[in-house]
Amino acid sequence: MPVLERRVPGAVGDIELLVQLPDDYCPGDPVAVVCHPHPLRGGTMNNKVVHTVARSFVEMGVPVARFNFRGVGESAGCYDEGRGESEDLLTVVNWLRRQYPQAPLWLAGFSFGAYVAKRTHLRAEAERLLLIAPPVTMYDFAEMPPLTVSSMVIQGSDDEVIDPQAVTAWVAEKAPNATYHWVEGAGHFFHGKLVLLRSLIAQSWGGDG
Repeated sequence: MPVLERRVPGAVGDIELLVQLPDDYCPGDPVAVVCHPHPLRGGTMNNKVVHTVARSFVEMGVPVARFNFRGVGESAGCYDEGRGESEDLLTVVNWLRRQYPQAPLWLAGFSFGAYVAKRTHLRAEAERLLLIAPPVTMYDFAEMPPLTVSSMVIQGSDDEVIDPQAVTAWVAEKAPNATYHWVEGAGHFFHGKLVLLRSLIAQSWGGDG
């Protein structure tokens, strides 16, 4: 499972990313980008949930890029409340598409990263979207259009950061066709539930990727 370190030129300087490659890849199969949680609260591309999602995809045969938003790690710039971070995501998507021009795109994000993935997925022309603990009460989810692409939402019942019931209500209103996994006993960071998280992703998307 090779891991490649890269620097991609972005709007405010280089973006630091890691690309994880499956042992076998068939041209035309999907590629994925995973977005990390809040930059001002310790979120990086090495977050355990982000790493778990990336590993899940690679085990399906999907090459994955995970990257640091501007101002995090070796990425240039500073926090921009989701606006600049969306541009960072598009920069990484465009770079990945140049490497895999025929590949469908999957986007995934955890917490703040779910917000960035959601607000950017149409511009990125993503075919699938995975949102984990989406911060629906912290950002303008209600103002964004309903989800129409193939989607999955994963939410912990004991989330101490985001109101789990608010996520359930948002899914019912704005993502009624999404696959919704309610993880009983899981807090925001899915401590002790990461193996289950991998299993849920594999069960939902592993058979037809």
